[in-house]
Amino acid sequence: MIRNIAGSVLALAGATAAVWSPFRAWYDGRHGRDYAIDELFTGITDAKGELLGSMLAPFLFAALLTLLGVVLRSRLLVAFAGFVVLGFTVLWMVRVGQAEGSLSIGGDGAGLGDGVATAFGGGILLLLGALVMSGRSRPPHHVDRPPRPTHPTLDGPPPDDTSTPEAPRAHPQTSAPYATTQTYGVPDGYDVPARGDVPARDDVPARDPEQEQGQERGNPPPQR
Repeated sequence: MIRNIAGSVLALAGATAAVWSPFRAWYDGRHGRDYAIDELFTGITDAKGELLGSMLAPFLFAALLTLLGVVLRSRLLVAFAGFVVLGFTVLWMVRVGQAEGSLSIGGDGAGLGDGVATAFGGGILLLLGALVMSGRSRPPHHVDRPPRPTHPTLDGPPPDDTSTPEAPRAHPQTSAPYATTQTYGVPDGYDVPARGDVPARDDVPARDPEQEQGQERGNPPPQR
């Protein structure tokens, strides 16, 4: 904001100086408003041109560009106005030098006058104003961001789920109880062979099948 204000002040001061310069002496006491604008392309003569057809015309155009540039905060318009002022001033010097044979600077009013210096100063101020101005602020670029994922417990209700819930899977080690109990020992129907190196004991009575059957029936064993 401060840069735009400072640049606008410089630009307006430069435009004012450029418009005021044709009313000052340009060469040998002759004012800039006395030079017709078409003489810059055909050659300088002693004829006096009209006011709106003189050197004042391009400087008025530059002042109009400066006003638009300040209102629109356009650095390009202000800089272009400065080039217009400097360009027509340099073109006038070239044509006058061709007509006079050379350009001179005198302190007694002969040669280049203060009107040329005022025009040069106005053009430089216009360029400085364009450099100081910051121009219009650009709006920030819109960046498309992906939508933020919605958490079911924090940002809204949980989504409707009509699918059948899956039954929990049992751990493979505890999926089923032991179907059978493993018994360690001699399986049924397996005859353990008798070892021949075991000595027979005489104090062990022999088995009596009839006595064993009587014990099972509840009869007392016979006395021997």
